[in-house]
Formats: sequence, C-alpha cells, structure tokens
Amino acid sequence: MNSSIILASSSPRRIEMLKKNGIEPIIIPSSVDEGIPWKLSMEQTVMYLALKKALNVEKHLLQEKSDILCKPSVIIAADTIVYKDDMIGKPVNEADAEKILKLLRNTSHYVATGVALIKPGDAKRSVMYDVTEVFFKNYSDDEIKRYIATKEPWDKAGGYAIQGTWGKHVSHIVGNYDNVIGFPWEMIKSELKKNWTQIVPFSD
Repeated sequence: MNSSIILASSSPRRIEMLKKNGIEPIIIPSSVDEGIPWKLSMEQTVMYLALKKALNVEKHLLQEKSDILCKPSVIIAADTIVYKDDMIGKPVNEADAEKILKLLRNTSHYVATGVALIKPGDAKRSVMYDVTEVFFKNYSDDEIKRYIATKEPWDKAGGYAIQGTWGKHVSHIVGNYDNVIGFPWEMIKSELKKNWTQIVPFSD
C-alpha cells in the first residue's frame, strides 16, 4: 500500500481488527487527558474524545516532521464508553469493576464508539459514532469475582470484553458486534471507501 494507516491506539483489539482486514497499521498511541470540559451526550463524548486523540497524534507527527508524512496518510482514532443510566468508563480498581458488573447484570446497556479520521496537516476529517445495545444474562457474585481475578476487566470500558470469557453472559445484542469490541470496522471501511479513496484505495 502506497499510503499509511496510522492507528492512534495500542489496543490489541483494534490492531487485530485492522490486520484481519489486510491492513498493517503504524501504531502511534495518543497521550491525552480523557476528561471532557463540559456535559456532553454519550454520542458527543465518544466523538469528542476520538477527535482529541487523532489531533494529538497529528500534532506529534507534525512537530517531529515524521517521514510517515511523506506518503498519503490517515490517522484513525477511536474511543468507547458504556452507558447504563450514566456513562461508564474503565474500572479504576477491583471494587469499581465489581460495582459495574453488578449494575450491568440481568439487564441491557449501550456501548458507543466514536471514530475520527484525519489527514495530517490538512483540514480533511471525518468524525462518526456507532451504538450497540448489549443484553446480559443473570450471573452470580462469585462469577463476577472470578472474572475480576483474571484481570481481563482492566482497560475495558464497562469492565468486560465481549470477545473474551465474559461473552458467555451476553444473551443477545442489537447492533454491530465489532462496535462492542471498540472498533466498528464496517462503519470505518464504508467511510474510507466513500470519502478517502485517494488516500486509502480499497478493492472488494
């Protein structure tokens, strides 16, 4: 490929998703404060944070005058949150993980992922989001504690990975499965094919 896909994340799930679709990304994780300066909706929050991450990586590349920019490039950044009565991020400790998983038990919640695509040094950008409703079965306090002991909940919005062992507690979802993983590839690919073909040529 005579262009560069720059992923503003070190998430194994997002890297794997790109590789699975034949793209070998350049990994440049963003380093931003994920706080938001004012009250935003779930959808606005994930788009705001995704764009913030993409702009952070763009700033780094331009300051370093990186050789990466010698080829047409697009930065892809994403941010995922869980929503159940309020926004839920990543658990900060075991007690927080337990509290979150108890809240999500035997009910449904929403997973929103915002995605930002930007061309470094250019005004071209796309910002979008996807939302999936996830329904959990009932599960015991002991199952929660055993799951937390595996350390899988860390660094996961909502304290779980649907593609991991906790996926057995999902009864069904309404929407895109990849969005729950944190990288709605079909939406991203559709946008790249629609508006970014000069940088990322796709062939079906």
